[in-house]
Amino acid sequence: MTLPIVSIVGRPNVGKSSLFNRMTGKKLAVVDSESGVTRDRNFATCDWGGRSFYVVDTGGMVPGTGNTMERMILEQAEIAVGQADLIIFTVDCHTGVTDIDMHIARQLLRTKKPVILAVNKSDNDRYDLEANVFYSLGFDNLIPISAANGRMVGELMDEVIGRLPTIADESSEEGEIRVAVVGRPNVGKSSFVNWLLGEKRNIVSDVPGTTRDSIDSPVVIEGRRYVLIDTAGLRKRRRITEGIEYYTTLRTVRAIQRCHVAVILLDAKEGLNFQELKILVEVGEAGRGMVVVVNKWDIFEKDEDSAAVYAEQIRQAMPTFSHVPIVFASGLTGKRVLKTMAEVDRVYAEFTKHIATPELNDFLIETVKRQPPPAAQGKWIRLFYMTQPETAPPSFVIFCSHPKLIEEPYLRYLTNRLRERFGFEGVPLTIKLKPRGQKQQ
Repeated sequence: MTLPIVSIVGRPNVGKSSLFNRMTGKKLAVVDSESGVTRDRNFATCDWGGRSFYVVDTGGMVPGTGNTMERMILEQAEIAVGQADLIIFTVDCHTGVTDIDMHIARQLLRTKKPVILAVNKSDNDRYDLEANVFYSLGFDNLIPISAANGRMVGELMDEVIGRLPTIADESSEEGEIRVAVVGRPNVGKSSFVNWLLGEKRNIVSDVPGTTRDSIDSPVVIEGRRYVLIDTAGLRKRRRITEGIEYYTTLRTVRAIQRCHVAVILLDAKEGLNFQELKILVEVGEAGRGMVVVVNKWDIFEKDEDSAAVYAEQIRQAMPTFSHVPIVFASGLTGKRVLKTMAEVDRVYAEFTKHIATPELNDFLIETVKRQPPPAAQGKWIRLFYMTQPETAPPSFVIFCSHPKLIEEPYLRYLTNRLRERFGFEGVPLTIKLKPRGQKQQ
């Protein structure tokens, strides 16, 4: 399910970052009395009242500014407004309505998006009365708050989840596979997608970051229906200095959440680096299938053993993801691109595979006989039976005695044995431990 986006906007120094920190419960954003401190944007997931959403912090908006940095911050905030499902317009109760507030209000009213007006620094009931002057900005949903001490922030959060759009679970049509093409900037994602589409639908350029948004393209390949999601390149957070790139990073994270299988492209000349490993972790944490593609293989100097050596180097560099298939391809010439889609099909089949309970219990008996869990705190641990309550991604439950005493190395052992017996190549696996007699949830 794709999470909605809530963007916090307003002029400089009204307390947007303080509100962001209060909503997320973490000090993720820098807070300073000097205006303009927030430049590189923050986003984080927020949970309230059973709903989850992204909350995005933005820099102070100064419409019509001639200052270069302020223009960049303004552009970033406007992008955040464009991508938001709901906007929290933050103003300062102490200073009252300013010309900049009125200018921003007119911009937000033109978007026709839901807006909640948060009158910040309303530290007591007296300020609540003074906050009413902000109704002149044209918004009906006005809540006086104090981000610094948390006053009325809970009421604001209630209003947020009450006005969030209903995001339906993006279930595919029968047989349709959603594939996100992800990787660093300029690794060849758009060329790869364009070859599959048979047309230059996505802009291809040598300039990194040409693709600014996630683009969905339905396509039928050899009788199978796909939705290809071409995304902007993910790069290291500390290098995301341009506002557009920051927000496209968030869009890429959402694209990973929406897909069934992520195709992670590497540049054959540059190989696997820390950023690709971060992407693999992102895909794994989202519970999605994955295929690694070494792109631009057509221009890589090689011999007949190069692919095998290269693949082994990659597997050594990512031992946690050694189950992920690797394809050597060229999005420019189309070589092995269809092979990649065959791997996507195979991973999707593993992603949706269900193992019957009797087979799992036979597996559990054999696996425990081969290596029983070590005793802990003077207690013997027994594993009684095993089921698979979910697919896409596959999730398993083992009912046992003393589940809290089973440590991570033994869980890895069980996971590795599961892969040996049943496959699940390219798919993250989850094993949950529960005491016998507890109901599945």
